Amino acid sequence: VYCLNLLTVLIFMGILIHFSLSLSTRMNAFREIKPVELPNCKLVKGIESGSEDLEVLHNGLAFISTGLKYPGIKVFEPDKPGKILLMDLNEEDPTVLELRITGSNFDLSSFNPHGISTFTDEDNTVYLLVVSHPDLKSTVELFKFQEEEKTLLHLKTIKHKLLPKINDIVAVGPEHFYATNDHYFVDTYLTFWEMYLGLAWSYAVYYSPNEVQVMASGFDFANGINISPDGKYVYIAESMAHKIHVYEKHANWTLTPLKSLDFDTIVDNISVDPVTGDLWIGCHPNGMKVFFYDPENPPGSEVLRIQNILTEEPKVTVVYADNGTVLQASTTASVYKGKLLIGTVFHRALYCEL
Repeated sequence: VYCLNLLTVLIFMGILIHFSLSLSTRMNAFREIKPVELPNCKLVKGIESGSEDLEVLHNGLAFISTGLKYPGIKVFEPDKPGKILLMDLNEEDPTVLELRITGSNFDLSSFNPHGISTFTDEDNTVYLLVVSHPDLKSTVELFKFQEEEKTLLHLKTIKHKLLPKINDIVAVGPEHFYATNDHYFVDTYLTFWEMYLGLAWSYAVYYSPNEVQVMASGFDFANGINISPDGKYVYIAESMAHKIHVYEKHANWTLTPLKSLDFDTIVDNISVDPVTGDLWIGCHPNGMKVFFYDPENPPGSEVLRIQNILTEEPKVTVVYADNGTVLQASTTASVYKGKLLIGTVFHRALYCEL
């Protein structure tokens, strides 16, 4: 009996060590990076508690989500609701403005914005779709941007059983979008075990008012999602597998996998340059530092640019890298007229010249 019990303990310890080492690898727990600097970088004034996602319109107006509260992630202002900020990248020294949200049925106190996306209609009406986590649930909030008043008019809250744990979103219509669920489970305890055991059960969904369908699955933490300028390809970041997946989009909204790119960093949100089609990726060099925050050894930041992703030899460039001294836990990056705006999950935002 003693030998049997000892064998059981050794087997259990072996399994525990296996999954712990696997998690460390997937988290890039031991990676350190060398800084890659850009000229004339400035921290954006008015952003102190994150800039998790951002979306730049063709006219240079940038929407920024701030104040995300996500299980296991550091929060500097836990008692304040999230906000959507506006930044005009045409200005020489741009500042941010909080967009006032209007609409009688919207609960501002529980607003917890995560991924965002815009859709511009034929009449130039701009719709902003925002992933929110009120009380750690998942919704998509639909707003109409009123530029002159600098307000967001809340139009609708979207919920669905296939959108239980939304991370990011890309709009293909005012109420039509692709979205990623970063976990299969919703319960915090179960999501921990899902991540610890490396269960690749997360997935991407197409949503319309008439149809909701899983379009891609089997991800180890599906994260950022975006679409090519011609609307023919969809890109999905698989964070814990360190991959960017490319899918062909069909007329019926289904997706066919084309290729995947591997990286040595944890890929987060994807921005697409509307002119060149280049992908700009906000990344976490070391995910362990994000989830186990230490101000004396903060998480770093990294921005990748992927050119010619549809060719046999895409060009990948590390455009910016910092060990956390300047910018902590980058999640997103977008370009506009030779300038780069970098957002973070809970820290500041950085504006640089390329």
